[in-house]
Amino acid sequence: MQRLRIHYTVWPQSGLVLTDTPRPDCPQCEGNGGIEHDYGDYETGEYAGTDWEPCTCWNEHRRWLLLPLPRLRRPRRLSRHRDPWAANGHGCSNEPPF
Repeated sequence: MQRLRIHYTVWPQSGLVLTDTPRPDCPQCEGNGGIEHDYGDYETGEYAGTDWEPCTCWNEHRRWLLLPLPRLRRPRRLSRHRDPWAANGHGCSNEPPF
């Protein structure tokens, strides 16, 4: 039985995709989809990061594009930079805090 869900994505194009999810009763990953492994620095032995190993109960690359969405155009900003904290353009303010 597949566990599918609809997901919004922006890469490589924006759209709605149908994607597989991890098995919730998986004994290896306990439904997280992967197993984390902490590792330390060789010289000092202190924490240096975390590796993530995907579980075999799902395929994170299995996805199907359902509905491509158009790219929304944003309004252009003014080319001149305006400082919202500057008072009347001269940079001084009589408002607290001084």
